[in-house]
Amino acid sequence: MASRSPAEELDVDGIAVRMSNPDKIYFPGLGENGGRKRDLVGYYRTMALPVNGPEGPIMTALRDRPTFLQRFPDGVDGDEIYQKHIAKKRPDHVQSTRIVFPSGRTGDALKPTVPADIVWGANLGTVTFHSWPTVSPDNDHPDQLRIDLDPQPGTDFDDVRRVAVEVLAPLLDELGYTGFPKTSGGRGIHVYVPIEPKWDFIATRRCVIAVAREMERRDPESVTTSWWKEERGERIFIDFNQNARDRTMASPYSARRSSNARVSTPVTWEELAEVDPDDCTIATVPDLVARRGDPMTDIAMHRRGIEPLLEMVQRDDADGLGDMPYPPSYPKMPGEPPRVQPSKKVAAHWDEQGNRIED
Repeated sequence: MASRSPAEELDVDGIAVRMSNPDKIYFPGLGENGGRKRDLVGYYRTMALPVNGPEGPIMTALRDRPTFLQRFPDGVDGDEIYQKHIAKKRPDHVQSTRIVFPSGRTGDALKPTVPADIVWGANLGTVTFHSWPTVSPDNDHPDQLRIDLDPQPGTDFDDVRRVAVEVLAPLLDELGYTGFPKTSGGRGIHVYVPIEPKWDFIATRRCVIAVAREMERRDPESVTTSWWKEERGERIFIDFNQNARDRTMASPYSARRSSNARVSTPVTWEELAEVDPDDCTIATVPDLVARRGDPMTDIAMHRRGIEPLLEMVQRDDADGLGDMPYPPSYPKMPGEPPRVQPSKKVAAHWDEQGNRIED
Protein backbone atom coordinates (compact mmCIF):
# COMPACT_ATOMS: atom_id res chain seq x y z
CA MET A 1 0.00 0.00 0.00
CA ALA A 2 1.36 3.39 -1.00
CA SER A 3 2.21 5.74 1.84
CA ARG A 4 -0.04 8.73 2.41
CA SER A 5 1.27 12.14 1.43
CA PRO A 6 0.96 14.90 4.05
CA ALA A 7 -2.27 16.90 4.11
CA GLU A 8 -2.20 20.47 2.86
CA GLU A 9 -4.36 23.49 3.57
CA LEU A 10 -5.81 25.47 0.69
CA ASP A 11 -7.12 29.01 0.81
CA VAL A 12 -10.36 29.13 -1.17
CA ASP A 13 -11.59 32.70 -1.31
CA GLY A 14 -10.70 33.25 2.34
CA ILE A 15 -11.89 29.88 3.64
CA ALA A 16 -9.38 27.21 4.64
CA VAL A 17 -10.05 23.77 3.13
CA ARG A 18 -7.99 20.74 4.06
CA MET A 19 -6.72 18.53 1.21
CA SER A 20 -5.81 15.09 2.48
CA ASN A 21 -3.37 12.70 0.78
CA PRO A 22 -2.86 15.04 -2.21
CA ASP A 23 -0.49 12.76 -4.13
CA LYS A 24 -2.90 9.83 -4.26
CA ILE A 25 -3.49 8.71 -7.85
CA TYR A 26 -7.10 9.30 -8.93
CA PHE A 27 -6.72 8.84 -12.70
CA PRO A 28 -4.35 5.90 -13.28
CA GLY A 29 -4.25 6.64 -17.01
CA LEU A 30 -2.47 9.90 -16.21
CA GLY A 31 -0.59 8.81 -13.11
CA GLU A 32 1.63 11.45 -11.56
CA ASN A 33 1.42 13.49 -14.75
CA GLY A 34 -1.89 15.17 -13.96
CA GLY A 35 -3.80 12.27 -12.43
CA ARG A 36 -3.28 12.92 -8.72
CA LYS A 37 -5.86 14.02 -6.18
CA ARG A 38 -4.14 17.41 -6.01
CA ASP A 39 -4.73 17.81 -9.76
CA LEU A 40 -8.45 17.15 -9.42
CA VAL A 41 -8.85 19.34 -6.32
CA GLY A 42 -6.75 22.05 -7.95
CA TYR A 43 -8.92 21.93 -11.05
CA TYR A 44 -12.08 22.39 -8.99
CA ARG A 45 -10.51 25.23 -7.01
CA THR A 46 -9.68 26.99 -10.29
CA MET A 47 -13.17 26.47 -11.72
CA ALA A 48 -14.90 27.53 -8.49
CA LEU A 49 -13.06 30.87 -8.36
CA PRO A 50 -13.61 33.61 -10.95
CA VAL A 51 -11.78 32.72 -14.18
CA ASN A 52 -13.16 35.06 -16.81
CA GLY A 53 -16.38 36.38 -15.34
CA PRO A 54 -18.09 37.54 -12.13
CA GLU A 55 -17.88 34.10 -10.50
CA GLY A 56 -16.32 30.73 -11.07
CA PRO A 57 -17.99 28.81 -13.91
CA ILE A 58 -18.84 25.79 -11.79
CA MET A 59 -20.42 28.11 -9.23
CA THR A 60 -22.65 29.49 -12.00
CA ALA A 61 -23.64 25.90 -12.71
CA LEU A 62 -24.16 24.72 -9.12
CA ARG A 63 -24.93 27.71 -6.90
CA ASP A 64 -27.99 26.99 -4.70
CA ARG A 65 -28.86 23.78 -6.60
CA PRO A 66 -29.38 20.43 -4.84
CA THR A 67 -26.17 18.60 -5.66
CA PHE A 68 -25.24 14.92 -5.36
CA LEU A 69 -21.65 13.71 -5.08
CA GLN A 70 -20.27 10.89 -7.23
CA ARG A 71 -17.25 9.96 -5.15
CA PHE A 72 -14.27 7.71 -5.87
CA PRO A 73 -12.16 7.95 -2.71
CA ASP A 74 -9.67 5.40 -4.10
CA GLY A 75 -9.59 6.85 -7.61
CA VAL A 76 -11.73 6.18 -10.67
CA ASP A 77 -10.75 2.51 -10.80
CA GLY A 78 -11.99 2.03 -7.23
CA ASP A 79 -15.42 1.72 -5.67
CA GLU A 80 -18.04 4.41 -6.25
CA ILE A 81 -20.08 6.19 -3.60
CA TYR A 82 -23.11 8.06 -4.97
CA GLN A 83 -24.03 10.40 -2.15
CA LYS A 84 -27.44 12.08 -2.23
CA HIS A 85 -27.70 13.02 1.44
CA ILE A 86 -25.27 15.52 2.88
CA ALA A 87 -23.40 14.42 5.98
CA LYS A 88 -24.56 15.96 9.25
CA LYS A 89 -20.97 16.52 10.31
CA ARG A 90 -19.52 19.10 7.93
CA PRO A 91 -17.82 22.51 7.95
CA ASP A 92 -19.90 25.53 8.85
CA HIS A 93 -19.71 26.96 5.32
CA VAL A 94 -21.37 23.88 3.77
CA GLN A 95 -25.13 24.34 3.52
CA SER A 96 -27.98 21.99 2.63
CA THR A 97 -31.36 22.18 0.92
CA ARG A 98 -34.45 20.05 1.46
CA ILE A 99 -35.53 17.81 -1.44
CA VAL A 100 -38.48 15.48 -1.94
CA PHE A 101 -37.86 12.13 -3.61
CA PRO A 102 -40.38 10.41 -5.93
CA SER A 103 -41.38 8.16 -3.02
CA GLY A 104 -42.46 11.21 -1.02
CA ARG A 105 -39.58 10.85 1.42
CA THR A 106 -37.48 13.92 2.07
CA GLY A 107 -33.77 14.47 2.42
CA ASP A 108 -31.12 17.15 2.66
CA ALA A 109 -28.70 17.59 -0.24
CA LEU A 110 -25.59 19.72 -0.61
CA LYS A 111 -26.37 23.30 -1.67
CA PRO A 112 -23.17 24.96 -2.93
CA THR A 113 -23.04 28.64 -2.02
CA VAL A 114 -19.31 29.45 -1.89
CA PRO A 115 -16.28 28.15 -3.85
CA ALA A 116 -14.97 26.35 -0.76
CA ASP A 117 -17.98 24.01 -0.93
CA ILE A 118 -16.78 22.64 -4.27
CA VAL A 119 -13.21 22.15 -3.06
CA TRP A 120 -14.49 20.50 0.13
CA GLY A 121 -16.52 18.08 -1.99
CA ALA A 122 -13.55 17.34 -4.24
CA ASN A 123 -11.43 16.49 -1.20
CA LEU A 124 -14.00 13.82 -0.31
CA GLY A 125 -13.13 12.11 -3.58
CA THR A 126 -15.91 13.69 -5.61
CA VAL A 127 -15.06 13.32 -9.28
CA THR A 128 -18.48 14.40 -10.57
CA PHE A 129 -21.03 16.83 -9.14
CA HIS A 130 -24.61 15.99 -10.18
CA SER A 131 -27.15 18.81 -9.93
CA TRP A 132 -30.93 19.10 -9.89
CA PRO A 133 -32.56 21.47 -12.42
CA THR A 134 -33.94 23.59 -9.57
CA VAL A 135 -32.76 26.50 -7.46
CA SER A 136 -33.19 26.33 -3.69
CA PRO A 137 -35.46 26.85 -1.86
CA ASP A 138 -37.94 26.04 -4.66
CA ASN A 139 -36.95 22.48 -5.51
CA ASP A 140 -40.35 21.58 -6.97
CA HIS A 141 -40.24 23.77 -10.08
CA PRO A 142 -37.36 23.25 -12.54
CA ASP A 143 -35.72 26.23 -14.18
CA GLN A 144 -34.10 24.10 -16.90
CA LEU A 145 -35.16 21.49 -19.41
CA ARG A 146 -32.31 19.05 -19.90
CA ILE A 147 -32.09 17.29 -23.25
CA ASP A 148 -29.81 14.26 -23.10
CA LEU A 149 -28.66 12.96 -26.49
CA ASP A 150 -27.50 9.45 -25.68
CA PRO A 151 -25.64 7.44 -28.37
CA GLN A 152 -26.66 3.80 -28.69
CA PRO A 153 -24.41 0.91 -29.78
CA GLY A 154 -23.37 1.43 -33.37
CA THR A 155 -23.35 5.23 -33.08
CA ASP A 156 -20.64 7.65 -31.97
CA PHE A 157 -20.08 11.25 -30.97
CA ASP A 158 -20.19 12.45 -34.56
CA ASP A 159 -23.70 11.00 -34.89
CA VAL A 160 -24.79 12.75 -31.69
CA ARG A 161 -23.19 15.99 -32.83
CA ARG A 162 -25.05 15.91 -36.15
CA VAL A 163 -28.42 15.36 -34.45
CA ALA A 164 -27.74 18.17 -31.99
CA VAL A 165 -26.62 20.67 -34.64
CA GLU A 166 -28.94 19.72 -37.51
CA VAL A 167 -32.10 18.59 -35.70
CA LEU A 168 -32.29 19.98 -32.17
CA ALA A 169 -30.75 23.43 -32.66
CA PRO A 170 -33.09 24.44 -35.52
CA LEU A 171 -36.10 23.13 -33.60
CA LEU A 172 -35.27 25.16 -30.50
CA ASP A 173 -34.72 28.22 -32.67
CA GLU A 174 -38.13 27.77 -34.32
CA LEU A 175 -39.75 27.49 -30.90
CA GLY A 176 -37.96 30.58 -29.60
CA TYR A 177 -35.78 28.87 -27.00
CA THR A 178 -32.06 29.22 -26.35
CA GLY A 179 -30.20 25.95 -25.94
CA PHE A 180 -26.87 25.69 -24.14
CA PRO A 181 -24.90 22.60 -25.20
CA LYS A 182 -22.13 20.80 -23.38
CA THR A 183 -20.21 17.62 -23.89
CA SER A 184 -21.31 14.91 -21.48
CA GLY A 185 -17.75 13.91 -20.72
CA GLY A 186 -18.43 10.69 -22.63
CA ARG A 187 -19.87 10.13 -26.11
CA GLY A 188 -23.08 12.11 -25.55
CA ILE A 189 -24.22 15.71 -25.58
CA HIS A 190 -26.41 17.55 -23.07
CA VAL A 191 -28.39 20.66 -23.98
CA TYR A 192 -29.82 22.85 -21.22
CA VAL A 193 -32.85 25.00 -22.04
CA PRO A 194 -33.54 27.68 -19.39
CA ILE A 195 -37.22 28.13 -18.48
CA GLU A 196 -39.27 30.09 -15.98
CA PRO A 197 -39.61 28.03 -12.75
CA LYS A 198 -43.41 27.90 -12.72
CA TRP A 199 -44.16 24.29 -13.67
CA ASP A 200 -43.62 20.98 -11.88
CA PHE A 201 -41.48 18.02 -12.92
CA ILE A 202 -44.42 16.24 -14.54
CA ALA A 203 -45.07 19.16 -16.90
CA THR A 204 -41.42 19.80 -17.75
CA ARG A 205 -40.74 16.12 -18.41
CA ARG A 206 -43.72 15.97 -20.78
CA CYS A 207 -42.32 19.02 -22.59
CA VAL A 208 -39.01 17.26 -23.18
CA ILE A 209 -40.92 14.20 -24.44
CA ALA A 210 -42.73 16.48 -26.92
CA VAL A 211 -39.41 17.94 -28.11
CA ALA A 212 -37.94 14.45 -28.44
CA ARG A 213 -40.91 13.21 -30.45
CA GLU A 214 -40.63 16.15 -32.83
CA MET A 215 -36.92 15.41 -33.28
CA GLU A 216 -37.83 11.80 -34.04
CA ARG A 217 -40.43 12.89 -36.59
CA ARG A 218 -37.85 15.08 -38.33
CA ASP A 219 -35.14 12.42 -38.44
CA PRO A 220 -36.59 8.97 -37.66
CA GLU A 221 -33.54 7.22 -39.07
CA SER A 222 -31.26 8.88 -36.53
CA VAL A 223 -33.39 9.69 -33.47
CA THR A 224 -35.46 7.49 -31.15
CA THR A 225 -37.65 8.16 -28.12
CA SER A 226 -38.10 4.48 -27.27
CA TRP A 227 -37.54 3.80 -23.58
CA TRP A 228 -36.97 0.14 -24.41
CA LYS A 229 -33.43 -0.63 -25.58
CA GLU A 230 -34.62 -3.45 -27.83
CA GLU A 231 -36.45 -0.89 -29.98
CA ARG A 232 -33.78 1.81 -30.25
CA GLY A 233 -31.49 0.36 -32.89
CA GLU A 234 -28.45 2.32 -34.02
CA ARG A 235 -29.98 5.71 -33.26
CA ILE A 236 -29.57 8.54 -30.78
CA PHE A 237 -31.88 8.11 -27.80
CA ILE A 238 -33.34 11.27 -26.29
CA ASP A 239 -33.42 10.35 -22.61
CA PHE A 240 -36.50 12.28 -21.49
CA ASN A 241 -36.44 10.68 -18.05
CA GLN A 242 -33.44 12.82 -17.14
CA ASN A 243 -36.16 15.39 -16.43
CA ALA A 244 -37.99 13.29 -13.84
CA ARG A 245 -37.78 14.32 -10.20
CA ASP A 246 -34.52 13.28 -8.53
CA ARG A 247 -32.76 12.57 -11.82
CA THR A 248 -29.57 14.55 -12.22
CA MET A 249 -26.90 15.23 -14.82
CA ALA A 250 -23.19 15.72 -14.46
CA SER A 251 -22.92 19.45 -13.94
CA PRO A 252 -21.18 21.74 -16.38
CA TYR A 253 -17.43 21.64 -15.69
CA SER A 254 -17.63 18.37 -13.74
CA ALA A 255 -14.92 15.81 -14.32
CA ARG A 256 -16.02 12.30 -15.27
CA ARG A 257 -14.91 8.80 -14.46
CA SER A 258 -12.54 8.42 -17.40
CA SER A 259 -8.95 7.46 -18.00
CA ASN A 260 -7.86 10.95 -19.05
CA ALA A 261 -10.03 13.00 -16.64
CA ARG A 262 -12.47 14.25 -19.26
CA VAL A 263 -14.76 17.12 -18.32
CA SER A 264 -18.41 17.76 -19.19
CA THR A 265 -17.66 21.02 -20.98
CA PRO A 266 -20.01 23.81 -22.08
CA VAL A 267 -19.35 24.87 -25.66
CA THR A 268 -20.95 27.28 -28.09
CA TRP A 269 -22.97 25.84 -30.96
CA GLU A 270 -20.13 26.85 -33.28
CA GLU A 271 -17.58 25.05 -31.10
CA LEU A 272 -19.82 21.98 -30.90
CA ALA A 273 -19.39 21.46 -34.65
CA GLU A 274 -15.66 20.89 -34.14
CA VAL A 275 -15.08 19.85 -30.52
CA ASP A 276 -13.37 16.58 -29.62
CA PRO A 277 -14.53 15.45 -26.13
CA ASP A 278 -11.13 13.88 -25.49
CA ASP A 279 -9.57 17.34 -25.71
CA CYS A 280 -11.72 18.61 -22.81
CA THR A 281 -9.98 17.53 -19.61
CA ILE A 282 -9.11 18.92 -16.20
CA ALA A 283 -5.78 19.95 -17.73
CA THR A 284 -7.21 21.91 -20.69
CA VAL A 285 -10.62 23.31 -19.69
CA PRO A 286 -9.33 26.06 -17.33
CA ASP A 287 -7.28 27.57 -20.17
CA LEU A 288 -10.26 27.31 -22.53
CA VAL A 289 -12.48 29.24 -20.10
CA ALA A 290 -9.75 31.80 -19.36
CA ARG A 291 -9.41 32.42 -23.08
CA ARG A 292 -13.05 32.76 -24.14
CA GLY A 293 -15.19 32.78 -20.99
CA ASP A 294 -18.08 30.56 -19.93
CA PRO A 295 -20.80 30.08 -22.58
CA MET A 296 -23.32 29.46 -19.80
CA THR A 297 -22.53 32.55 -17.75
CA ASP A 298 -25.83 34.27 -18.62
CA ILE A 299 -28.01 31.17 -18.98
CA ALA A 300 -30.58 32.41 -16.43
CA MET A 301 -31.16 35.54 -18.54
CA HIS A 302 -32.69 33.40 -21.29
CA ARG A 303 -35.54 31.82 -19.32
CA ARG A 304 -38.96 31.75 -20.94
CA GLY A 305 -42.28 30.03 -20.37
CA ILE A 306 -43.06 26.52 -21.60
CA GLU A 307 -46.48 27.33 -23.06
CA PRO A 308 -45.42 26.56 -26.66
CA LEU A 309 -44.15 23.18 -25.53
CA LEU A 310 -47.32 22.44 -23.58
CA GLU A 311 -49.25 23.05 -26.80
CA MET A 312 -47.07 20.39 -28.43
CA VAL A 313 -47.88 18.05 -25.54
CA GLN A 314 -51.61 18.65 -26.09
CA ARG A 315 -51.27 17.92 -29.81
CA ASP A 316 -49.45 14.68 -29.07
CA ASP A 317 -52.15 13.70 -26.56
CA ALA A 318 -54.84 14.39 -29.16
CA ASP A 319 -52.97 12.13 -31.58
CA GLY A 320 -52.89 9.32 -29.04
CA LEU A 321 -49.31 9.93 -27.96
CA GLY A 322 -49.55 10.25 -24.21
CA ASP A 323 -46.98 9.85 -21.48
CA MET A 324 -43.95 7.55 -21.63
CA PRO A 325 -42.70 5.07 -19.01
CA TYR A 326 -40.86 6.31 -15.94
CA PRO A 327 -37.74 4.55 -14.59
CA PRO A 328 -38.50 1.29 -12.75
CA SER A 329 -37.69 2.75 -9.31
CA TYR A 330 -40.47 5.36 -9.56
CA PRO A 331 -44.00 4.88 -8.26
CA LYS A 332 -46.69 4.40 -10.88
CA MET A 333 -47.50 7.86 -12.25
CA PRO A 334 -50.91 9.12 -13.44
CA GLY A 335 -51.37 8.56 -17.18
CA GLU A 336 -48.19 6.52 -17.46
CA PRO A 337 -48.31 3.54 -19.85
CA PRO A 338 -47.42 0.07 -18.58
CA ARG A 339 -43.75 -0.53 -17.86
CA VAL A 340 -43.64 -3.77 -19.81
CA GLN A 341 -40.85 -4.55 -22.25
CA PRO A 342 -42.52 -4.91 -25.67
CA SER A 343 -41.05 -8.34 -26.32
CA LYS A 344 -42.52 -9.59 -23.05
CA LYS A 345 -46.08 -8.48 -23.73
CA VAL A 346 -48.61 -11.23 -24.31
CA ALA A 347 -51.01 -9.80 -26.89
CA ALA A 348 -54.06 -11.42 -25.33
CA HIS A 349 -53.45 -9.53 -22.07
CA TRP A 350 -53.29 -6.01 -23.58
CA ASP A 351 -55.81 -3.82 -25.39
CA GLU A 352 -55.07 -1.58 -28.38
CA GLN A 353 -54.24 1.35 -26.10
CA GLY A 354 -51.57 -0.64 -24.28
CA ASN A 355 -53.64 -1.16 -21.11
CA ARG A 356 -53.44 -4.45 -19.30
CA ILE A 357 -56.63 -6.51 -19.39
CA GLU A 358 -57.34 -7.98 -15.99
CA ASP A 359 -58.12 -11.70 -15.84
